[in-house]
Amino acid sequence: MSRDDLWWHRPFQMFQTNLREIDAGLDVHRVLDYLEEFGAGAWLLSVGGIVANHPSDLEFQTRNPALAERPSGDLVGDAVAAAGERGVRVLARMDFSKVDHRRAERHPEWCFTGADGTQQVYNGLTSVCPSGDYYQRHLFAVVDEVLDRYPVDGFFFNWMSFNEVDYSGVHRGTCHCLPCQRAFAEFAPGVALPTGPDSDTYPVWKRFAAGVLDDLTARVRDHVSRRRPEAPLILGDRADIVFHEANNAVGRTLWHHRTAEHVSAARTFRPHVPVLTNAVGFVDMPYRLAGEDPRHFAQFLVQAISRGANPSTYIMGTPDDVTYECLDVASEITRFHRDNPETYRALRPAARVVLVRPDPLRRASPRTEEATEEFRGLYTALVETHVPFDVLPESRIPDVEEQGRLGAYGLIVLPDLGPLAPKAVGVLDRFVSGGGGVLGTGSSGFEGDGSQLEGAPVLRRTAVRDTVESVRSMHLRRPGRDGHGPRGDLPVLGAFHVVEPVADADTDLPVLSRAPYGPPEKCHGHLPLDLHGVLRRAQGRGRITVMPWTPGRAYRQAGLGGLRDVFVDEVSRTAEGPVRIETDLPEQVEVVLGTSASGGVVHLVNHSGDVPQGFRSPLPVEGRYLRVPWWPEQPSRALRADTALVGDSRVELPRIGLFEVLTA
Repeated sequence: MSRDDLWWHRPFQMFQTNLREIDAGLDVHRVLDYLEEFGAGAWLLSVGGIVANHPSDLEFQTRNPALAERPSGDLVGDAVAAAGERGVRVLARMDFSKVDHRRAERHPEWCFTGADGTQQVYNGLTSVCPSGDYYQRHLFAVVDEVLDRYPVDGFFFNWMSFNEVDYSGVHRGTCHCLPCQRAFAEFAPGVALPTGPDSDTYPVWKRFAAGVLDDLTARVRDHVSRRRPEAPLILGDRADIVFHEANNAVGRTLWHHRTAEHVSAARTFRPHVPVLTNAVGFVDMPYRLAGEDPRHFAQFLVQAISRGANPSTYIMGTPDDVTYECLDVASEITRFHRDNPETYRALRPAARVVLVRPDPLRRASPRTEEATEEFRGLYTALVETHVPFDVLPESRIPDVEEQGRLGAYGLIVLPDLGPLAPKAVGVLDRFVSGGGGVLGTGSSGFEGDGSQLEGAPVLRRTAVRDTVESVRSMHLRRPGRDGHGPRGDLPVLGAFHVVEPVADADTDLPVLSRAPYGPPEKCHGHLPLDLHGVLRRAQGRGRITVMPWTPGRAYRQAGLGGLRDVFVDEVSRTAEGPVRIETDLPEQVEVVLGTSASGGVVHLVNHSGDVPQGFRSPLPVEGRYLRVPWWPEQPSRALRADTALVGDSRVELPRIGLFEVLTA
């Protein structure tokens, strides 16, 4: 069976009913009526694991007692049969993360065990460890029983992870069960098993845990594929469909671009692998009766489809039980995706800039947070200045070169990544020699006192200023436009790496020394230093630019447009070829580029409704124009407005509300 023959390689739309035990008597026909009207052609149904919604004969599965309400005694069988008659696909949601008290007592070797020897118990259920036999062996028996009885169209495994954090958000530490102890000792001989994020060896544990899950995912995928090739596994990077849950959470600071970031990272790494964004219709698990704000929920789905994911909506219970206001807009966006299959078939990223996302497995927690802030600041800067970009996880840089796709880009941005992996260094050196540009900020590419990149404009690094006090009052002097006088100084926030340039480096943004900043009578004495905030150099047919400070973190903290602009100026200067859209759209409208079966696709996502901890109704934008300089043919139609676009070298845009989609 070829890839094109597999149903999930075509655009699809899903709806998830996350069922409680009491929902086993649901009317499958009423649910299917709702799904079809909603716009969904796939139903993610709770099948097995913690509770089996079918008459399981396995000793380690618990039949849902509420199945007695059904004449058949089999919710899964009824749902699969009724859905099959309508052409709706049923995917099996499984949850192997927990077992009941009886089984936990009988099989303590299955259980997640803390450093103090205690098991992790929540609401009477005990968390299970992925290193133990319940996951490693018995999971496959459960999958086989389902496949033996029902022609399900796919599987999703919920919370298949090392459950360090429970439903209350409490960090319970790393697992110290005997299987974990044995496997970790083999993975990292002589390394102490950490107790949690505060342990020095915690990053090693995270790599170990990721490896266990990757291996298990690959084995499950192969097992399902052998049994039923037309049934995909929805999970992580090694699955048939990459899963991302778009959700809100009480107490978590909102990152407005979280959904787009995660989808882009997956699609840039493997554009041929489908992504599913399952958007949560309620605010948080403890507040599952409170529906998500419709304007917030709309961003989940719009960001997802703009970056090439398939949309899904997730509710607790059944459609008869919920009154979530967000479901109307969810249905509207879902139907739009359904009704434009050629636009979304094989929709893949097509920007000319790559923004590398820091790999949290390579860094201790504080360093991860700093790199993330730099990444998000640069992400925001590119969105606001209409520089389309694709997100690429740091560890996947070599993969994209091996796939032969790196040459499509004109620039790779490295946001304060610290020392780079040797394979990544080789990839970047070849990319620059072949004509591409690399722009690194902060610590990117520095190891010890030297730069890792061949031909970098830095001879050596002599010092690091990375505390608040060490950079406090330090400034960068911007030259005026056309070289006429200074244009206004910029603050250095975050970190500054003192470097010595090579002889032929082109330097800019001279540094002004720190000086007293209080009381006012003493606020003077900034001296020009022989240091610079930008160093550039040609290498081979390409260019390398180093900004040895953290403009992204500074922009996140201070919000000064000048911090954003000096970074984006270097983006345009360093990249091979044009990378910026010609447009008069306001900063709040993001431009996302892709190509699909229908040709070039432009998504315009309106972020004018973004507020500190949510989204409001975006302001309509009209009377604007757009041109993609490197596209031979400009977009010719707006799908949401259902109108042809006017213009030759640039097109006049229709009124833009929440989002618009342009096709060439």
